[in-house]
Amino acid sequence: MCDLSDAHILAAGAIEPGRVKVYNLGNGEGFSVRQVIETCCEVTDFDIPARVAQRRPGDPDRLVASSTRAVSELSWQPKFPYLKEIVAHAWQWHRKHPHGYDGAK
Repeated sequence: MCDLSDAHILAAGAIEPGRVKVYNLGNGEGFSVRQVIETCCEVTDFDIPARVAQRRPGDPDRLVASSTRAVSELSWQPKFPYLKEIVAHAWQWHRKHPHGYDGAK
């Protein structure tokens, strides 16, 4: 399974019916758009065209999701905490399912 589906399954078993809770899922590190693009190029061996532009008004300098609540309440831990692992895992899935879930039928 992957990190997001694991967290959804854990949350479904932990939340009382009729209750709503919000969980951030992340590794607590955060990555820049540039880091993500470079890693995607490396993992997929594709050139991904990108245009560097100024930050938009209102964009934060840094934004990182804290999964503290998911860790403490659901005992959830990411299995793929490193960017290269995250991208490689996602790329592997997309190569197996090029048309998404609909193509898997």
